Amino acid sequence: MRMGVAIRRFAIPGFVHSLYHLFAGRAIVSPRAELEWSRLLKIGRRSQISSFVKIKASEGPVRIGERTDIGCGVFIAGHSHGIVIGDDCLISPNVSIIGVNYRYDRADRLIREQGLQSGGPTSIGNNVWIGAGAVILDNSQIEDGAIIAPNAVVSGRVPAMSVMSGNPAKLVFTRR
Repeated sequence: MRMGVAIRRFAIPGFVHSLYHLFAGRAIVSPRAELEWSRLLKIGRRSQISSFVKIKASEGPVRIGERTDIGCGVFIAGHSHGIVIGDDCLISPNVSIIGVNYRYDRADRLIREQGLQSGGPTSIGNNVWIGAGAVILDNSQIEDGAIIAPNAVVSGRVPAMSVMSGNPAKLVFTRR
């Protein structure tokens, strides 16, 4: 871990993040949330970040839209292509949004030695509800008005106004 990242991650108390985001962007961030102090992290106005949320934005951009609520225990990790979360989203507790993946194409080397890869940006549209325990993987695109059921695993494109469930996530029905 680079020294600058370590200092930003461990030396800045949570209440400093809370006050900064409250006054700078009118967002409510719990002092118990772990946010990396980075210019790559943008939180929209009137968004709420609950306790025990971890947002890692030192390796890539993370943008959270306006009026988006993020529940307890959510983990968001941006990488080179970044993560974009739209306006008016509801992200339930214990959701993971991952913007990177390990390489594993060579069987003669350890997976940890093969490095990381990012297939593209991870994007979540406006007015999306993600159920508790869901996992959104690298290069996923969730379009406006979609609902992701609890414990679903999304690894691709989710059409607008659709309800997805399962592992891997499959279309259950389309909202009208």
